[in-house]
Amino acid sequence: MSVASHVEELRKKHQNLSDAVEKAQKSPGTSDLEITAMKREKLRLKEEISRLSH
Repeated sequence: MSVASHVEELRKKHQNLSDAVEKAQKSPGTSDLEITAMKREKLRLKEEISRLSH
């Protein structure tokens, strides 16, 4: 897998997580711990995208 395709795949995962976080925040049944875990993973993906893009 090339770096560009790997970065693109990471961007898709980041967007999917972003959508999931938004949906979870609107849902009263989702715990704060779950939302925090998703946000941490989203940040980790963002940092990896940044690292691979430079």
